[in-house]
Amino acid sequence: MAKKRPQSKAAKAQVTNGEIPVVGAREPCPCGSGRRYKACHGRAAAHAVTELVQRPFEGLPGECDWVALRELVPAATVPLTLKDGLPEGVPSVTLATVLPMAWPALRRDDGSVLLALQNDTSSGDLARDLADTLQRALEAEPGTPVAPRRVPAEGPRLQDLLDPEGVFAPVVHEGFEFWIPESAENSNPEVAASLERANAAAIPTVKLTGVDAAYWCETPDKNHLRWVMPHAEEKLLDALARLHAAGTSSLGDDTRLVGSFRAHGLVVPVWDLPTSMNADDCEKPAAEFAERLAAALASDAPLTPEERRARGGLTNRQVTLS
Repeated sequence: MAKKRPQSKAAKAQVTNGEIPVVGAREPCPCGSGRRYKACHGRAAAHAVTELVQRPFEGLPGECDWVALRELVPAATVPLTLKDGLPEGVPSVTLATVLPMAWPALRRDDGSVLLALQNDTSSGDLARDLADTLQRALEAEPGTPVAPRRVPAEGPRLQDLLDPEGVFAPVVHEGFEFWIPESAENSNPEVAASLERANAAAIPTVKLTGVDAAYWCETPDKNHLRWVMPHAEEKLLDALARLHAAGTSSLGDDTRLVGSFRAHGLVVPVWDLPTSMNADDCEKPAAEFAERLAAALASDAPLTPEERRARGGLTNRQVTLS
């Protein structure tokens, strides 16, 4: 029988400042325990990667808009308010849907920080991944982007860093010119090329002003309204079914509630709109629909057979994005 390998002094020597580096799953854990990494400190890292937080933005101001900017909106920015205030030398922190070259974050020459929302992340908790990126951006040298990395299993989440009383007010842009400061005389050629590609792919999108987290978008064949809602899924689907069965789920002539999708724990109903219907045209019908929905949500009556059929149709057309 093979003898148990003694603890390696070299393995112990790799540990600095209490941090356990990442090694191959079958290699000895650098902590010196004598166990393989995957059975020791690698277990926490693997758990962090696989555990999915269903509602990563829960508890943040504007949760529905966080979801919309992550999944629906091509170009938008939001000023962020930190719980402990801005560090010295950081004049502002701004959330952006995407950044050039898919940077997770950028510390500009003036010290301001841009944090990207739509990047791929290393774990199942977007709030922890984004908090890690934000912290590194606040400490980065001015004029440098922040590189992606695998986020430690333990660490703060956005909810720990952002002011819970802060206002979350997205500004939707037609393109990505916000990447380049007005003071910049010459753009980096790579940034300019990335900007051109991003602008070409951006779908025209407008945030409605009369209701929360509803976004109109324009596509070649038809327009759409996609509305992120905060209500519990089962209750919301019942309410939508009541309206659908009653023939009051549309937003006017030639519009139709076509289904919904789940994103980060919330439900997003989607309407097809005619190409002639712009964002301003949606404001009044959306406000009226919100009143009808509130009344339907307040009902506790059992669904009728027709309403159950309507609910089944909506459920069958539901897609989960995340």
